[in-house]
Amino acid sequence: MAVIGAGPYGLSTAAHLRARGIPVRVFGDPMVSWRSHMPAGMLLKSTPAASTIDAPQPGHTLADYCAAAGIPRLVRDEDIVPVETFIAYGRWFQERLVPGLERVRVVSVDHGEAGGFELKLDSGEQFTARAVVVASGLTGLARVPPVLAAAVPEGPSPAGPLSHSAQHHDLTRYADTDLLVVGAGQSALETAVLAAEAGARVRVVARGRGAVGFGAPPWRQPRLRPESPFGRAWSLYALSYHADLYRHLPPATRHHLARHVLGPLGAWWLRERFGRAVEAYEVRRFVRARTEDGRPVLTVETLGGRTRELGADHVVAATGYRVDLAALSFLGHGLRARMAVSRGTPRLGAGYASSVPGLYFTGMLAGSSYGPLMRFVCGTEFASPRLARHLAAAYG
Repeated sequence: MAVIGAGPYGLSTAAHLRARGIPVRVFGDPMVSWRSHMPAGMLLKSTPAASTIDAPQPGHTLADYCAAAGIPRLVRDEDIVPVETFIAYGRWFQERLVPGLERVRVVSVDHGEAGGFELKLDSGEQFTARAVVVASGLTGLARVPPVLAAAVPEGPSPAGPLSHSAQHHDLTRYADTDLLVVGAGQSALETAVLAAEAGARVRVVARGRGAVGFGAPPWRQPRLRPESPFGRAWSLYALSYHADLYRHLPPATRHHLARHVLGPLGAWWLRERFGRAVEAYEVRRFVRARTEDGRPVLTVETLGGRTRELGADHVVAATGYRVDLAALSFLGHGLRARMAVSRGTPRLGAGYASSVPGLYFTGMLAGSSYGPLMRFVCGTEFASPRLARHLAAAYG
């Protein structure tokens, strides 16, 4: 068996497979997206309980790591998790439960001549696996809307006029510059705050009236609704604990929920910092983007219907991610051609199995079949045991 990816979902899946006695090779750089594509100083929006990577045995929660590391335990909903702590936790989890991780890149996966799958590594090795789990996370899925991307035909880059928020780890490079951050989610709002606190002059530009908002603190959650990792609401409870029903919904309903449930919203603890450091512009739409003397200029339609130009030294598109199988370049064309898809995403059945026998997807790549829960670390508690059980029954 092979697991591609060493983030929370890859590590959790591998741990569950090994606990069942299934030999598995795991490929990837542990927690690389968190280390390289999240800004230094970031704080997780999720609570400590929702930031635990699921393990097949007790003793491997975020709180357990804190105790082992001799740092204050993060256990209350009010406790905020620094990204550096979470990265260290992921590495600790890997060292304890997924030893022997292979820090190489899988460059291709295709059908093997004698059955199974033929994998090629960037080390030059080729081997055959009976089953493959794709847990590659956000890699290659950063989305820049076409209206913004048109301004940079060469592609987004931190050194150019426009970049994606996933391309930033150190925001101090923008000290004493004018920065526009496009978006209204936690990534946009926290990137804006961290850049402002590093010395940039920052404006956030978001589509829609009331687009920039912040959640309620834990002590203001309604008490008469069921609890979930994301707050107290019947819909959130259902999406968190009955995600297996999600794939039976009509495709249009699933894609609508994926766009609108748990949509853009800043963390409760970010509101005050944002108000002190960042200007917010809510607009009706983005009309065009261009560069002028190397500087980006956004033309927007205001909420009042007027056209306005916003210039800056740099634009950060904190515009999220989009699952698209075409972006997974390591998957062979033959595999992709055989796979049942829905709007470019893999259509999964029970146990996170794709329509290609032996090929599984988990994490964000499973979101269109199992719901918004798959965008968050706490989704490992639902996904990993089910995937491992299904794979063990089929191939164990």
